[in-house]
Amino acid sequence: MTKIGIVGIGDISGIYLKNITETFKELQIVAVCDLIKERALNAQKEYGIPKVYDTMYELFEDDSIELVLNLTRPYEHFAVSKAALLAGKNVYSEKPLGASLAEGKELVALAEEKGLMIGGAPDTFLGAGIQTCRKLIDDGVIGDIVGASGAMICHGHETWHHDPEFYYKYGGGPMMDMGPYYITALINLMGGVKSVTGVTKISFPQRTITSQPFAGKIIDVDVPTYITGIMQFNSGAVATLTTTFDVFRSDSHDIEIYGSKGTLYVPDPNCFNGKIRFYDGEAGCEKEFPAVFDYGENSRALGLADMAKALETGRAPRASYNQTFHVLEIMEAFSESSKLGKAVEIKSEFTRQPPMPSDAAHGILD
Repeated sequence: MTKIGIVGIGDISGIYLKNITETFKELQIVAVCDLIKERALNAQKEYGIPKVYDTMYELFEDDSIELVLNLTRPYEHFAVSKAALLAGKNVYSEKPLGASLAEGKELVALAEEKGLMIGGAPDTFLGAGIQTCRKLIDDGVIGDIVGASGAMICHGHETWHHDPEFYYKYGGGPMMDMGPYYITALINLMGGVKSVTGVTKISFPQRTITSQPFAGKIIDVDVPTYITGIMQFNSGAVATLTTTFDVFRSDSHDIEIYGSKGTLYVPDPNCFNGKIRFYDGEAGCEKEFPAVFDYGENSRALGLADMAKALETGRAPRASYNQTFHVLEIMEAFSESSKLGKAVEIKSEFTRQPPMPSDAAHGILD
């Protein structure tokens, strides 16, 4: 059983705590910590966690902990993950790997130097929906991939989130916030990316929070909130991607994969399942396919459990830095391309890991 230490008991931690303690039988939470100690104490009480530490450094000194789960805010990921690696801990982090490519490079170099694993979210690509789509593509159902499109379109978080300011600061924005789901899904369906051409802008330099408890506060927007562009894949396929906090409504589908035999409509990559539709261009009709893999429910911590199994068996984790760093480089390339006015080459290589097994016991990884 892999011993886990968790840093950060915020909004996303609830589903992790639930799934680790109820679903993933080969994980055990040894300790938690949070800057607001009351949160850690509440988690300890609800989930029967043995230890609460005042600081992450105290947690990292716990020799029983093999794998640190970093659930802090995006701009904090780098410092927490770096400190954990320096302490000799393997790390699974919420997305993104870092708030910049430079941060990601430093973390990867440190992990390689110390012979440690680092990787992380999103793990929705391991769920029933996208794994089924991968099988359809790999089995040739849609033919050769011609291209794809993805769109994450909304009007920001200031109308509903209880503390939305960080979404508009360093490490935030629609690409860093939601891009990991879309790009992770696309590369697992289509392979690695060769180059990116992008255009970005800040449509509204200031935002007014209308949700409580900060209603009326004006936010200065420091990061692009409309990012769009083209990804050229190593296979030769081309995909467009748009992420924005500036649009009230769109009918664009989350992800569409265009094949020589028809169009595959991929479920929301922020979820583990959803309707899987295929328009068969040869038959002239639409078909719906059932999911044929496990983990259709909200299974956050699935990637963590997979990394724990990788530590145990010596295989590569499915959500390793090979993936999270490639995604980070692609995301930053949209802004870099916009600044340079030309395509940006993606230097990192990405290799898809084996698909999920369809016959393993629920909660037990292969």
